Amino acid sequence: MKLVTAESTTPAHKRNPGYPLDLDWVERVRMNRSALERRAGTIGARRTVKKDHQLAWLLKAITMIDLTTLNSDDTPGRVERLCAKARHPVRQDILDQLGMSGRRILPGAVCVYHSFVDTAVRALEGTGIPVAAVSTGFPHGLAPVETKIAEIEASVKDGAKEIDIVIERGMVLRGDWQALYDQVKAFRKACGDAHIKTILGTGELATQTNVAKASLVCMLAGADFIKTSTGKEKVNANLVTSLTMIRMIRWFAEETGIEIGYKPAGGIATAVDALKYMALMKEELGTNWLQPHLFRFGASSLLTDIERQLEHGLTGHYAADYRQPMV
Repeated sequence: MKLVTAESTTPAHKRNPGYPLDLDWVERVRMNRSALERRAGTIGARRTVKKDHQLAWLLKAITMIDLTTLNSDDTPGRVERLCAKARHPVRQDILDQLGMSGRRILPGAVCVYHSFVDTAVRALEGTGIPVAAVSTGFPHGLAPVETKIAEIEASVKDGAKEIDIVIERGMVLRGDWQALYDQVKAFRKACGDAHIKTILGTGELATQTNVAKASLVCMLAGADFIKTSTGKEKVNANLVTSLTMIRMIRWFAEETGIEIGYKPAGGIATAVDALKYMALMKEELGTNWLQPHLFRFGASSLLTDIERQLEHGLTGHYAADYRQPMV
């Protein structure tokens, strides 16, 4: 599996231009939860990745992490420490033993509140690691639309290259697809050249059909990524919901030729979790989607467990957490 390193370049990718809202298409969308659960139950059960192949997949996983801190007690110092970890996500001695000496494995982005964008941009200067900002009244998404657009514009002005916006879940529950489309389209316009990830808050959308319809409407409105959760809901990312969203991405690509990214977030904390999501992407969408411009994990503690698993693969022993400090 190809690794993205500091020396490699991002593959050419056609950005989603957005399309008119097709309510007939939206109304045709149906999801069978029982079938989704059966399919999701096979992920990780039929195939396993072992030994050197597993280490390669875990290194790959690091390049697709949005290293994240979204806590109420975040400070500039915490963000700077997270950025320092992003610069060197794996200890050099581990990279040397894996034959990766001289090649830097970097996360897909660092994700922070919009008030810390400037801090993160300065801390990551020269690395090529983009800063992602959560905006639009994160995590509830219920601020006035003018406030949400102002947040996006402020984050972009401070240097954010990616904006994670939050949709209003009530629009989905009411079936007000025009309102959802119009709002996401306005957010996309405010983002300008910055890529937009739409957070659906899937744990609060009641049904998989609602998740699927919301995914489609956001993609039609110009979303570059669709994302499961804020990480603050009672139910966050899981394989069943991921399968729903991934199949909508596949359908959208078949109809438009545009590849949309996917970001599961919330509760993904172990290397085993990461491998399951990567297997799901590979089986449903193909290896092409296992690149940072099309797949991200929204996580923080995930990196610690991956680094421990890499060291275990080399030594046969699990290291104490303090040997892979995060912040």
